[in-house]
Amino acid sequence: MKIYEAQVAPNPRRVRIVLAEKGIKVPYEQVDIVNAVNRGPEFRKINPLAGVPVLELDDGAHIAESVAICRYFEELQPQPPLFGVGAKERAIVEMWQRRIEFALFIPVADSFRQRHEFFKGRIRQVPEYAEAQRQNAEEALAWLDTELANRRFIAGDRYSIADITAMVGIDFGRVSKIAIKPEQKNLARWHAEVSSRPSAKA
Repeated sequence: MKIYEAQVAPNPRRVRIVLAEKGIKVPYEQVDIVNAVNRGPEFRKINPLAGVPVLELDDGAHIAESVAICRYFEELQPQPPLFGVGAKERAIVEMWQRRIEFALFIPVADSFRQRHEFFKGRIRQVPEYAEAQRQNAEEALAWLDTELANRRFIAGDRYSIADITAMVGIDFGRVSKIAIKPEQKNLARWHAEVSSRPSAKA
């Protein structure tokens, strides 16, 4: 078993944080995304969509998509639970994970991908869309600040994959000048707490 990843990319970081929370050690193989090795024919045999991370199992099977990889390890080692416990909590965590993914993580990523030099010639870019997504991300931060007025973590009282996705998204937002505003005290309190966890440095 090993994980193909790129240290600088946000999605592999989500997997590293989950593994660190669970104390699971898996070998990593770095993929040179700067020189587009991930977009070459050899890597596309592993993941046709060219993204990282990808988990390679001992039987040769490949699992791409960061949250799918995280769910695999949750099944292998349920403690500590990062996807909820019981039907209700699992559904609530899933709800918040998807909300954060769509309302914050993707807009942050698009604000970078849609206009940065790194992606020129690699994807179709629409700078106007990048700006729209930057504004959407900032609106999501304001909304999240109000949500966190009533609870410790995003999906409730327990740290979860929703917190991991939100923290990674916010941290990646710095490259597009998307940041927590001084008046967003609840969000700042939450971000300081999740960032202080040892796993945040994974």
